[in-house]
Amino acid sequence: MAKQITRAEVAKNNSTDSLWVVIDHKVYDLTDFLDAHPGGNVVLEQVAGQDATEAFYNLHRHEVIQKYTDLCIGTIAGEKSEVIEPHYGSLSQVPYGEPIWLTPTFKSPFYKESHRKLQKAVREFVDEHVYPEAQQKELDGTYISQELVDKMAANNILAARLGPGKHLHGRILPGGVKGEDFDYFHDLVVGQELARAHARGFQDGNLAGMMISLTAIRQWLNDDSLKDKITEECLSGKKYICLAITEAFAGSDVAGLRTTAEKTADGKHWIIRGTKKWITNGMFADYFVTGCRTDKGLSVFLIPRSDNVETKRIKTSYSTAAGTAYIQFDNVKVPANHLLGKENQGFAVIMSNFNHERWAMTCFGVRWMRSVTEECMKWANQRLVFGKPLIQQPVIRQKIANMINLTETSQAQLELITYQMCNMSYSEQSKFLAGPIGLLKSHVTKCAHHVADDAVNIFGGRGLTQTGMGKIVEQFARTYKFDTILGGTEEILADLGVRQALKQMPKAML
Repeated sequence: MAKQITRAEVAKNNSTDSLWVVIDHKVYDLTDFLDAHPGGNVVLEQVAGQDATEAFYNLHRHEVIQKYTDLCIGTIAGEKSEVIEPHYGSLSQVPYGEPIWLTPTFKSPFYKESHRKLQKAVREFVDEHVYPEAQQKELDGTYISQELVDKMAANNILAARLGPGKHLHGRILPGGVKGEDFDYFHDLVVGQELARAHARGFQDGNLAGMMISLTAIRQWLNDDSLKDKITEECLSGKKYICLAITEAFAGSDVAGLRTTAEKTADGKHWIIRGTKKWITNGMFADYFVTGCRTDKGLSVFLIPRSDNVETKRIKTSYSTAAGTAYIQFDNVKVPANHLLGKENQGFAVIMSNFNHERWAMTCFGVRWMRSVTEECMKWANQRLVFGKPLIQQPVIRQKIANMINLTETSQAQLELITYQMCNMSYSEQSKFLAGPIGLLKSHVTKCAHHVADDAVNIFGGRGLTQTGMGKIVEQFARTYKFDTILGGTEEILADLGVRQALKQMPKAML
């Protein structure tokens, strides 16, 4: 039982020789912490012997005090803590901090008990294992640890990243969900929970390259034994794989690729020559699913890493934990059975594979928008400006209202398209959903721009600071642009959506 201390006793310990403070009805002895305090000793001396709850939460996130539980020496007699202590897997109690299907009040027709079990289990896993590593890797720029990869492989989170499919059959996912029952709403849950690690570079470094490339292997590689081998290696975490399409010469304009593939005289091999740029996970990948120009069109190949494959790190606006690379293929020789789909028909492979990638990016993006909105709700309620909470300013409430609307409409559109995916085959998705998914991604990234802008203004200088209260807002404002570019720019995707709609226009209008 915690020691009971009176406020009068706290008040007596008001010097550098013995400095106590009260935070949320708990007593902390900061005497030996004065010189170690990141903000200096003066600010602590200013609240010596006092209740520092208001001052603390006017500057810090609650997680800060959680790091210093060893400094707590007791509680104020007859008083109880008011702040809700989060624990692994807990749901946010901040309004709009969770999608409505996870709230006790509202209902959704899309989610079943299996989705709830999966969400709870994955959140617990992310909170305990992914979040701590993600935060560290985001800072030091190193790549994902084999230990974490092995844990995700063991509980089949790696396999879940590919979405529904035969690769999940016979597997049991977190929460006891059978692989055969896994649908795109389960896929959405996994994506949004992983995004809660709140480390944008690490988010892509967390084998995003596998998510957008192994899908192509599963759908298009003609050699079944090779397909099974690559799948097993990657889903077990033994090997890493990435998608290598973009070049310095061609981004969203896939038709402009200059990397070439020439068939050998005996027809048994291909010789790959060219470069790729901004390739996620390219620095540590063992395999590269690569778009190439062949004699009469485009083709896609599986290229294993070799001495003729050179990778160089690219530094971008987010952490190098993503493993973003510039790649040179210098006369790389690959067997003929490494071709995906048909020769000269790789455009169909590339385009159809984009659907799941773009959809998954919207899952991540909407979750980030929700997290940022939640941060603004918390900050506006605890930050005192001109003697009253920031939330009492009408202009701040208007900004938050706008953020809520943009987040909720994005989630609603995402869920509607996800429902269509659950009721379409892969080929039907390729035919009917490329446009709607393109419009969804374009819409979400435009919403992200407005959410980021309002959030930075709400946080002020802290919205520009990579540590402390505003770190999530700062990171989102700095990195949301990745989603407007990667997987196809929002302008290209908006145009794709309209062009696909025009194909359905009647020949004559009555």
